[in-house]
Amino acid sequence: MRMVDLIAKKRDGGVLTKEEIEFFINGYTEGEIPDYQVSSLMMALFFRDMTEDERADLTMAMVRSGDEIDLSSIEGIKVDKHSTGGVGDTTTLVLAPLVAALDVPVAKMSGRGLGHTGGTIDKLEAVEGFHVEITEQEFADLVNRDKVAVIGQSGNLTPADKKLYALRDVTATVNSIPLIASSIMSKKIAAGADAIVLDVKTGGGAFMKSEEDAVELARAMVSIGNNVGRKTMAIISSMAEPLGHAIGNSLEVKEAIETLRGEGPEDLTALCMELGAQMTVLGGKAETLDEAKEKLQQVIDDGSALEKFKVFLSNQGGDASVADDVSKLPQAQYQIEVKAESSGYVEEIAAEELGVASAMLGAGRQTKDDVIDLAVGLMLEKKVGDHVEEGETLAVIHSNREDVEEVKRKILDNYKIGGKEVNISLIKQVITE
Repeated sequence: MRMVDLIAKKRDGGVLTKEEIEFFINGYTEGEIPDYQVSSLMMALFFRDMTEDERADLTMAMVRSGDEIDLSSIEGIKVDKHSTGGVGDTTTLVLAPLVAALDVPVAKMSGRGLGHTGGTIDKLEAVEGFHVEITEQEFADLVNRDKVAVIGQSGNLTPADKKLYALRDVTATVNSIPLIASSIMSKKIAAGADAIVLDVKTGGGAFMKSEEDAVELARAMVSIGNNVGRKTMAIISSMAEPLGHAIGNSLEVKEAIETLRGEGPEDLTALCMELGAQMTVLGGKAETLDEAKEKLQQVIDDGSALEKFKVFLSNQGGDASVADDVSKLPQAQYQIEVKAESSGYVEEIAAEELGVASAMLGAGRQTKDDVIDLAVGLMLEKKVGDHVEEGETLAVIHSNREDVEEVKRKILDNYKIGGKEVNISLIKQVITE
């Protein structure tokens, strides 16, 4: 088998066999096939696309290129949730204990943040003592006993994906649906879940800006998951504005705790209920979504969801008392209000730019080696559709430095205030096949 023949076959619109895809992935992972040939094949894939079988075969070849997490010792249907990333996306912190409180095992592998999107592990590390450095055996034992645990991503999980991702970045093939879908799904499948709920974001703060592109990606990922024996579904949700009110690590943990108490922002709560209901049904703990939502609301109301969060934190070294006293979370030295410069309705909030503003304070990292400030970030006082008077507070900057004029200006420039009352539809579509 020769790589040049595979390139020519796909260039001419042919369909690659499972064996040909495995040859290309294995050869590239082991350094036997050069970058320039893989770049050529990826460009052919970009223009010629892939069939559903090709996409599934590519995903599984990437899964088998490295370690696979064996969760077979965990009882029940292991359900994972993946978000394609956004600003203020605190859903994992809420969903993991919420769904686990209904005895659905949540064995979560999470990463750190880069750029304007936050990482789940960074947020959890705002709780003093919390750590994800546990063995796979400890991980499995915790999920068996208490139904929830989070572990960091294995260094050798889908090495083929890491190599392809780096190459896509410099060959203008990042926006290829089959390559994005297989990249995401290979990591989810290698992480060992039986069922996967996908939260595919669309809008200004999302990777997929248009709903049409988000639906195409969601359908591709759902197809891959179901084709390789994982029950998979997707929700298309809006990232036209930040989710919830908090942007920044400790601020988002505080908001997650409030949501688990039943006191969280309306949009974050609504999305968690939708995603949580899907996880509960896939996990076999409810027959219908309505039944699942009733059960989720019950564990919020009776406090067992918050208790599960405490157990989860304590199991991994964290100070569980933060759930009762959020002032124990890291606090920024300064809280600086950003006042509206005109009156009217908030018509638009550029989510990505507010994520960047938070990162400018030190809440995010631009390179993997950057040290982040867990205390800083933004609290949004006004969201899209809210009426605001000139001089009223739009947002509060939580900072450990006084000079934040650049951040304040960025916030003001990315709040559009006009005469129109706008409503954002949070849940766009549900995709199950």
